[in-house]
Amino acid sequence: MEYKNQTENRAFQEMLQAAVKRLQNRSGEDLAAKSGAVFHSSRNVLEVLSFYETIEIQLPEFRINSNMDEWHYLILLHYLDMADGIEGSQKLITFGNLKDGLIRGTKFDRTAEQKLEKLLQDKDPEKIQKACTSLGAEFTETKADLSAVFPVLPRYPVTLKIWFADEEFPASGKLFLQDHADHYLSVEDAVTVGEILLQKLSEVFSSL
Repeated sequence: MEYKNQTENRAFQEMLQAAVKRLQNRSGEDLAAKSGAVFHSSRNVLEVLSFYETIEIQLPEFRINSNMDEWHYLILLHYLDMADGIEGSQKLITFGNLKDGLIRGTKFDRTAEQKLEKLLQDKDPEKIQKACTSLGAEFTETKADLSAVFPVLPRYPVTLKIWFADEEFPASGKLFLQDHADHYLSVEDAVTVGEILLQKLSEVFSSL
């Protein structure tokens, strides 16, 4: 399989193999029911929407049809493994509010705010909205100037709230998860999801 960031990192390869091994004992129907994926039994394929792309996962090898980033691929496998089908209240929480998120999650909250301030600097609202749309985001009404919900995984949206620059303050942003996030990914994987989103936003802004 080809990756955008091909690496010989042994630890990563071991995590990947372990994730595939855990999933191979599960049925496609069960994985789909709990994760929100679609299972095509005739082809033995799981179909998962991630950002703007439909990923096909061939069972039982769990090969994918996409040239996606290797960490994104590992997150997808961990998501399928952990997903228990629960639906939350759609209440938003910070990464620091995740289970075991006090240190790692809180640190990422701060890092994300710093990166977003740099990313949003000198960007007009129309360009920001266009960037979010290109990653599959939908917009919701909140007290923020812009609230974009990214379909990172079927039951794992990430919300970006943005406050545009004014005479007193620069543009700023914060990332949020839904309150059922712990049922789908660990805090380490959640932080990786946040990093992937920030990287994708950075790439889109560069291309606009």
